Amino acid sequence: MKATVTPAILVASVLLVLGLVPFLGSSYHLAVATGVLSQLVLATAWALFSGTTRYVSLATVAFFGIGAYTVAVLGEVLPWPLVLVTAACIGIAVATLVGLSTLRLSGVYFVIFSFGLAELIRQLVTWFEVNVSGSVGRYVFIDITQESIFWHLFALAVLVFLVGWLIQRSRLGLALRVIGDDETVARHCGIDTTRAKLLLFAVSAAFMTLTGAIMAPRWTYLDPTIAFNPVLSFQVLIMALLGGAHRLWGPLLGVIPLTILFEVLGANFPNYFSILLGLVFMLIVYGVPNGIAGLFERTKLKPLLLQTRRPA
Repeated sequence: MKATVTPAILVASVLLVLGLVPFLGSSYHLAVATGVLSQLVLATAWALFSGTTRYVSLATVAFFGIGAYTVAVLGEVLPWPLVLVTAACIGIAVATLVGLSTLRLSGVYFVIFSFGLAELIRQLVTWFEVNVSGSVGRYVFIDITQESIFWHLFALAVLVFLVGWLIQRSRLGLALRVIGDDETVARHCGIDTTRAKLLLFAVSAAFMTLTGAIMAPRWTYLDPTIAFNPVLSFQVLIMALLGGAHRLWGPLLGVIPLTILFEVLGANFPNYFSILLGLVFMLIVYGVPNGIAGLFERTKLKPLLLQTRRPA
């Protein structure tokens, strides 16, 4: 019987393997799997907006840091579910506010602005901590186990794929694909491009903010340098590009190998990590510009993945 490979099987298989880690793996394997899941949610949420609209965002760490700091501030005051809801609402509010003023930008202007946004938020949090709280960092004491963090991220990973799948099959998904192909044509077709981009930007930001909130208890201590580390935005971008940002399932192919690679590089070459990260970025951009998903579609595996194209 001729084998068939579909995105749903690919995603389900990977999630199934990850879901077995708490039962079969050691604490180290659980830590690695948790890192993979967090990067998977971030890269898929990034591709959900940037892969569709072609707006390259470097604001991932801005929303991730907002989620982490929400937990640091409210974690001991509110119940855990309410903390997560609050974090998601703050992320959506910031994304909406920023999106209303910036999503009319395009190309390199949007890239620079999104990078500047993360730095601006980091500086504002630092100023608040120094001048209002009287200290730069905060201790995070939340009664939640590493295994619970893993399952929270697992549920979030399932949810981001489900939401992405539903959006692709909605009128919003069709509008966003037209915007990605040619925004001028989209406007002439009567599509409210700003509204469509803003909605997807807010959805993407909500997932990034929740990832930061769930990951925060892994650190005992948080400060703006840790929560808003700009390297995270570039890591997520590289993972999505390696896997293929033009497909919802594409980042999945880049997250697993690069998460393991970054673990190895960070453990063995901590002083040269940024240099090695830049080299990896250049190799991916020049070597696989369309990602692993693009390579599959140009090779003999294309018939097996033919069903993976987004519906027109």
